[in-house]
Amino acid sequence: MSTDRHLAGAPISWGVCEVPGWGAMLPPDRVFGEMAGLGLTATELGPVDDYLPLDAAAIRSALAPHGLQLLGGFVPLVLHDAALREDALAQARRVASVMADAGASVFVLAIVQDADWSAPQPLDDDGWATLAAGVDAVATATAELGLTTVVHPHQGTLIERRAEVDRLASSSEVAWCLDPGHLALGGYDPLEFVAAHGDRVAHVHLKDVDLKVAARLNAGELTLMAAVQAGLFVPLGSGDADIAALVAALDARGYDGWMVLEQDCAITGAAPEPGEGPVRDAAASLEFLRTIGAGVR
Repeated sequence: MSTDRHLAGAPISWGVCEVPGWGAMLPPDRVFGEMAGLGLTATELGPVDDYLPLDAAAIRSALAPHGLQLLGGFVPLVLHDAALREDALAQARRVASVMADAGASVFVLAIVQDADWSAPQPLDDDGWATLAAGVDAVATATAELGLTTVVHPHQGTLIERRAEVDRLASSSEVAWCLDPGHLALGGYDPLEFVAAHGDRVAHVHLKDVDLKVAARLNAGELTLMAAVQAGLFVPLGSGDADIAALVAALDARGYDGWMVLEQDCAITGAAPEPGEGPVRDAAASLEFLRTIGAGVR
């Protein structure tokens, strides 16, 4: 196993999320300062337009004091409706252009039902063809700006369950973001995903999951937000995803890209004191990675 690797942070690990009512959003200086204090040197963007201004100079100014570079960002788009294609591509270009100017290299794509993240509806064959063509168009548009598009299988999106992941993989050559937490939620063993599609993994979100809470989410007892607030995602090594085996499987395939510590959390009640709360979980995840020989490079 590799002795170290490129590790980055993500604001969602500090509870920073665009969903109304999710919880308190800690200020950027604190979030990025705590990332840097852990030895991380890169971060994803956080909610587009809702946390940092979508402006390259402003992003660089927010990150530079902490020695952080921008790695990429998570961007939800509607791609199964041909009538909305141009709007989606315009949004992709807008966000990708700013991220590229700010130094990013990855465009993390989530494929949503609509801008409100309504429950995904089944697609017919024409809908799947439209979606795949839209994904390819986004990948082409972002590549022209120097970014690699990776599709993120994600709870509550059109690419959530195993069958949906495999169908898109068979109809598009797009690269993938491997997120073991969300794959497990969708019934796809992350190790099986690596075996099937590992040659197309270009980005990794390291996330561990409590499958007991996941079962309540999948049964409809909890919304995603409520499940996260109930502890759906946990520090690496303390949940039910076999992170050590996953890292080893990626090593065996020669993966040498970034891995993002991404433990989605929600801060409810009073904000934790500096040095407490999310940073403790991030530190625990880093310590676990060190124990398996995969620390910060």
